[in-house]
Amino acid sequence: MDDRDDAAPPTNDDAEIEGDGEQNLEARIAALEAELADNRDRLLRALAEADNIRRRAERERADTVKYAVSGFAKDLLAPADNLRRALDSVAGAEPADDKTRSLVEGVAATERELLAVFERHGLKRIDPMGERFDHNLHQAIFEAERSGRPAGTVVEVLQPGYVLHDRLLRPAMVGVAKGGAVPAEGTDDAA
Repeated sequence: MDDRDDAAPPTNDDAEIEGDGEQNLEARIAALEAELADNRDRLLRALAEADNIRRRAERERADTVKYAVSGFAKDLLAPADNLRRALDSVAGAEPADDKTRSLVEGVAATERELLAVFERHGLKRIDPMGERFDHNLHQAIFEAERSGRPAGTVVEVLQPGYVLHDRLLRPAMVGVAKGGAVPAEGTDDAA
């Protein structure tokens, strides 16, 4: 047998099939490149999302550590207030004997130590006497007329507030100047 008979010269039909094969190959390459670009984009988005989740978790963990004591600190505010009330009840009066004087000094030392511990752990007292009323830190309990102060000024602090780091733990309960014209001296209010 002759091998020449098996290898027929290419015809125009065979050339068209090869051209179609090259077009199919180029189309397939373009489709694979598009798929690769899409997968690369998805991978980058997934990595960015994972990084965002990691950062968010770190922030939440830091906040949890920073503010974990808020419930405990809130429970200690009443005893701190009571220490202050005890000291205010004897303010200006000279204790009659040494035992009473020692008791007052002990209560004052206890209050100072408690406030120092509060400060060390980021708990700060808000005592806004004479400051401008701030609804973010203060709770107005009453308005005082004829206080002689500009409207919106804190004229009385009924209970100090507290802030833990940068979060309000308890607002200060205050009385606020109502404002208005201050009456002239010697005028009769009943008229």
